[in-house]
Amino acid sequence: MKKGLFRKITVLGAVLVLGVGSLAACSSDNNKIASNSSTNESKNVTVRVAFFPNITHSQALVGKSEGQFQKAIGDTNKIDWKQFNAGPAEIEAFLAGEIDIGYIGPGPAINGYTKTQGELQVIAGATNAGAILVSKKDLIIKDIKELSGKKIAVPQFGNTQDLSLRNLLKQNGLKDTTKGGTVEIRQAENPDIKTLLDKGDIDAAFVPEPWGSRLIKEVGANVILDYKDVFRDGKYTTAVVIARKEFIQEHPDLVEKFVRTHVELTDSINKNPDKAKETVNAEIKELTKKPLPKDVLDAAFTRLTVTYDPEKDSIEEFAGLSFDTGFIKEKPDLKNFFSLDILNKILKEKGLSEIK
Repeated sequence: MKKGLFRKITVLGAVLVLGVGSLAACSSDNNKIASNSSTNESKNVTVRVAFFPNITHSQALVGKSEGQFQKAIGDTNKIDWKQFNAGPAEIEAFLAGEIDIGYIGPGPAINGYTKTQGELQVIAGATNAGAILVSKKDLIIKDIKELSGKKIAVPQFGNTQDLSLRNLLKQNGLKDTTKGGTVEIRQAENPDIKTLLDKGDIDAAFVPEPWGSRLIKEVGANVILDYKDVFRDGKYTTAVVIARKEFIQEHPDLVEKFVRTHVELTDSINKNPDKAKETVNAEIKELTKKPLPKDVLDAAFTRLTVTYDPEKDSIEEFAGLSFDTGFIKEKPDLKNFFSLDILNKILKEKGLSEIK
């Protein structure tokens, strides 16, 4: 009788242990980020970070030059910087699994999010504003409606400047020629836009900084709309920081260290702009062999805001514009696009306002 009772108790105990084990495993899967961040420290990880040699990616350029990101992730891990010159190329690298974290414009970021069905997420903002609409030297335009019949260049179809331009045209009752309208929109690299505008082959251009300031200085371009006038009174994102969802889940400690450094660099750049501009320009010279003239650099920085706020509302508007203009086939549901828990945790610790 006692043996039977003992067997029953043993079997019951085994069942309970298995049950608890199963629940623990389930709980572990469902709370992978929290578990990893509290108990596991990433080691021997190479963090592949994408960036442009552009002032809108200032935190990346300063952090790369001065080594803050590398110092933050520790000696056992490594930052591998990957340079790009266009958002779509960066997104393709993300899709190929070659990038973990990247600085990029909101347009390509939205496109990557839709293509991966939510596998790319925004973890912070980087830069707001920083784009202007200019006309060629001998053309003064005082009203957007005067762009009818004109040729306008943008750096890339579907990018931030292109979407902002099409929004401006729509607001003023204009459309591009591919939609039966009277405004011809051309795609060209920024250096080519300078040549086209100088030769008079185009009438206007919508470009990011520092190209706006360069066009004003080097080819005598006229400002049609400054950065505060082109979209949302200047409160629109030009660059964000995105990461692969899988990487966030597997290495939350590294993502937190990266975002914390990004926030600290943002603060440092805003508090010491002259020093930051020197570092940014030195890095641009190192990467492109062509530093910016000081007056161009100074003018460009007055037209942008270095920030960690991704301006969520502006991204949602950009998503709507991407859909309305046909660059994406379905209007995306962005509810999982923003992964700001880590950013908000850091902001709260620093006594700063969280991003809602």
